[in-house]
Amino acid sequence: MTQTPKSSTAPPPGNDPAQGAPTMPSVPPQPAPPAPPAPPTANGHPVPPATPPRRTAFAEGLDQLRAAATTEPGRLRIIGALLAALVIAFGAVAAWQMTDRAMAADDVLNRSQPLSSDAADIYRSLADANTAAASGYLAGLQEKPAMREGYEKDIRTAAAKLVTAAANSEPGSPSAKTIAELSRLLPEYKGLVETARANNRQGYPVGGAYLRAANEMMQQNMLPRAEKLYKTENQRLNEDYADAKSFPWAAAGLGIIALAALAWAQRRNYRRTNRVLNHGLVTATAAATVVLLWLAVSHTIARAGLNDSYDHGVRSLTVLHEARIASLTARSDENLTLVRRGADTKTLDDDTVVDAYEWGYDQQIDQLGKALNRAEDLADDSTGKKPVQDANGFMKVWKDRHDIARDDNNSGNYQAARDRVIGAAKEPTSVCFDNVDKALEAALAHEQTEFKQAASDGRDSLTGLPTGAAVLAVLGAAGAVLGIGRRLSEYR
Repeated sequence: MTQTPKSSTAPPPGNDPAQGAPTMPSVPPQPAPPAPPAPPTANGHPVPPATPPRRTAFAEGLDQLRAAATTEPGRLRIIGALLAALVIAFGAVAAWQMTDRAMAADDVLNRSQPLSSDAADIYRSLADANTAAASGYLAGLQEKPAMREGYEKDIRTAAAKLVTAAANSEPGSPSAKTIAELSRLLPEYKGLVETARANNRQGYPVGGAYLRAANEMMQQNMLPRAEKLYKTENQRLNEDYADAKSFPWAAAGLGIIALAALAWAQRRNYRRTNRVLNHGLVTATAAATVVLLWLAVSHTIARAGLNDSYDHGVRSLTVLHEARIASLTARSDENLTLVRRGADTKTLDDDTVVDAYEWGYDQQIDQLGKALNRAEDLADDSTGKKPVQDANGFMKVWKDRHDIARDDNNSGNYQAARDRVIGAAKEPTSVCFDNVDKALEAALAHEQTEFKQAASDGRDSLTGLPTGAAVLAVLGAAGAVLGIGRRLSEYR
């Protein structure tokens, strides 16, 4: 039988089996851990926990850009993109602004100035027709075919110019409404003149009343509207001039910024690599410089040409139109003085009563003299001065002959006065008026030619600039990208 061996070692104190198990310290009861919250439910099903809001693409792109900017290759890519964007923006803005100015210069030459001239021709044709109608009435049965044909020509010219102006005006605009009113009044005026002519040929005095009604329609309704149309078209011409001559500040500013950025990029490249030139950046700089210089030089030449066309063209044309209108009105008043024979009077500020048409003639002949003096001052060559000087000389003779006719009329010699006015006498005023009108027509033709030449030169200086700016901008942007790309290749 096997027996358990006895140990000679005494058991440690407190572990004596006879004394029982050791006493453990008392631990107070702990509360139970809280139960986890019940997951939210929707219709009895658990709802997944909410995810954080998704970041926008812009925020993520900004973070990527910041991360890229911490390395030299990343910084080079950013610099290349900015340089290309600046050069492209410069070229696009330059092309856009110079296209607008080229279109405005073309409008000055081919649209607004011709329309302004047409409006002046409408006024002149109406005033001349009114003068011819009065002259024909005075002549009566002695009316010459040329005088009648002149009246008919003026009416046809006015009608044709109104059609042209209507085609070029914007529907619903003030000009379109004025043209419509003139087109409506023109047949009515012609009807009154024909009635006056028919009664006059039959010896009926009522013809004078019809002629007076036609003249009042012309002076009070038609000519003021024609003058309004002329001023409206002149305003449009001035606006086109302002648009064509305004400096392209936005394009020039972008060009300077682009050149400054390219210079900074090349300096940065030199400081980091000790390389003086980067072919791509030099190409971009050269392209931007060419566009900027081209823009500045072309616009300066265009502005000079347009200024010349205005100073020696439009201003002279405006004064000459005023002179021609004054001469036509003076001639009409001269005729109507004998047609109405004192029936229409005017009270002056000093209570003096005068013949209305005789007073009107004096006012208009003074306006003619002042306009001719201004036109002579504006003429910049002998070819332009000579017809104006001729018109001035013919006007002085006209005034002398008119004074003789006035004396005849005031003394009761109506027949002699009428002959001196309509051309039956030896030295009639009609010849002087015709000579003044022909001289003014020659001066207008000369100034119109000068205007076209100067305006064409100004417009042509802008030819090709918008397209050239766009092409050079693309070339410059490509050069900037390739130049930066060459630097990036060194990091691969």
